[in-house]
Amino acid sequence: MSKIIKIGTRDSELALWQAHTVQKKLNDLGHKTEIIAVKSQGDILLDKPLYELGITGIFTKTLDIAMINGQVDIAVHSMKDVPTALPQGIIQAAVLERANPFDLLVHKGNLEFLNSTGTIATGSLRRNAEWLHKYPNHQVVNLRGNVNTRLQKLDESNWDGAVFATAGLERINLKPENYITLDWMIPAPAQGAMVVLAMANDHYTIDAVSQLNHIETEICTHIERQFLKTLEGGCTAPIGAYARYDENDDTIEFKGVLLSIDGTERLMVDKKTPISEWKKLGFNSAQEVLNAGGSQLMVQIKTQLKKQL
Repeated sequence: MSKIIKIGTRDSELALWQAHTVQKKLNDLGHKTEIIAVKSQGDILLDKPLYELGITGIFTKTLDIAMINGQVDIAVHSMKDVPTALPQGIIQAAVLERANPFDLLVHKGNLEFLNSTGTIATGSLRRNAEWLHKYPNHQVVNLRGNVNTRLQKLDESNWDGAVFATAGLERINLKPENYITLDWMIPAPAQGAMVVLAMANDHYTIDAVSQLNHIETEICTHIERQFLKTLEGGCTAPIGAYARYDENDDTIEFKGVLLSIDGTERLMVDKKTPISEWKKLGFNSAQEVLNAGGSQLMVQIKTQLKKQL
């Protein structure tokens, strides 16, 4: 049996780049494919920060429904946008090799504000908290939209800079001259990775897509998302996580962080473990954070976010 694999994607330039990347890989393996683009609620509702929308998977829900209804066979996502609990009947079919996982600051050529006061833009709760933790005298303002829109808003504003995922800018060749890598900022769980979701009962498609899987990226993103899932309990929160495989000594290096919304509190775990212990690394690390005050901090975060809705 063979069929045309219908690839579902959001219709932004970055999302389409990701879908075309998966399409080319599947075509190279001899499969026929078709791309079907849809607009998600997350792309339409741009006037509020994501956490104020109060919806888990706002960038993925539309494609979930399209898959369940049979309109598309697979959905391609930035993995950091995908909820840790997938809808019933949908599975993770492949994780592609990760690109640069770190954030960067796009600025306007003058970095003097880093030593004084400044205004930084981001729509991310995590980036907001991590920035304020390091630069408590700064102001952080909301910035939403696709990559192109956010760059344009920065250019037209009086802000000093805005924070972006490096991978997104690099993939569509939009990384400007004026930027600095924020290697001190712990990325969002699974940042820089692309994931392909499929229906659990679609064995032909799963067999095809599984050939695109990159095992090291799959393991590292599993650890990061497990850390996120154990901490959040379905609540949006300023959480960062980054796992890296070190082939020299066959270990996993892991950093995870939970911050208060204003960045004043920061609970972090930083460890190195044998690769054989990867399956529970995210869970155990999250438990350490919860036991060190993270449980109380999560209650505080949920209360604050409810007031803002």
